Amino acid sequence: MTGASGFVGGHLVTYLQEQGYKVVGVDMNANATNISEMDFYSIDIRNQDTVRELLDRIRPKFIFHAAAQTSVTESMRSPKKDIQTNVLASINLALQSIEFGVERFIFFSSGGALYGNPSQLPVLENAEIKPLSIYGSSKAAAENYLNIIQNNTDLECSVLRPANIYGPKQDPFGEAGVVAIFTEKMLRGEQVTIFGNGQQSRDYVFVEDVTKAALASALGSPNTCNIGSGIETTTQNIFELIAEQTSYKLPPIYEKERPGEVNRIALDYSKANDKWDWEPTVTLEEGIHRTVEWFRKQ
Repeated sequence: MTGASGFVGGHLVTYLQEQGYKVVGVDMNANATNISEMDFYSIDIRNQDTVRELLDRIRPKFIFHAAAQTSVTESMRSPKKDIQTNVLASINLALQSIEFGVERFIFFSSGGALYGNPSQLPVLENAEIKPLSIYGSSKAAAENYLNIIQNNTDLECSVLRPANIYGPKQDPFGEAGVVAIFTEKMLRGEQVTIFGNGQQSRDYVFVEDVTKAALASALGSPNTCNIGSGIETTTQNIFELIAEQTSYKLPPIYEKERPGEVNRIALDYSKANDKWDWEPTVTLEEGIHRTVEWFRKQ
């Protein structure tokens, strides 16, 4: 499991362990909040020699590859870093997986950034891929390489295209993760910033639903599937939902939209339901309540 101490990775490690799997975690940084009891290695996945040594030692059956540069804004500032992490490191890891007998490579792509601003919503997997950011382009490139590798080797690949993932333990101090950012600021009584007019929409999916999709993608047929709710929710609506649950009274500050951000997105998850028997189970209202309560206790 790469990205094991990250937001999604930490939740996935816990879920896999609950299902009886032995998990070996890899990450550049050890985030104590997100690491469960497991074998953990502090490794930069861009270092091919170190990764090869570890794979030779543990010989995993599955690799869940969640490590990535995940900020759209950061990708626009530092394209080279984004490509090195999200494309080159991913492809090297897939090729090394073949070398050491990995059966299934599970890649966390992006459903929010891959399609740009599609003409029809919710968007299906066969829609045109036209990302607006370096981040979205890097995920699209990695998917293309993985598809070629799968078609020419014995490595099976499953690709998850998740919507905007949110939930407890998400970093509230980065540039991504609007639910965590808003929640932290509102609980502190600080003013919240909305980039744009608040009417841009996203598809929000609770992190526990994503972990279930990840395991389903490992056990089911190798496929590429959207993981979302199929529902558009505006940033203004997110602001209002969290404000209600935190008794927040201040108005938001509206600033200029950030480059590379899409205007509207929602993902059709019917293929994931058909291929992996997956569907979201946590409503946005319930998920935000659980997230707010977790942050309130910290």
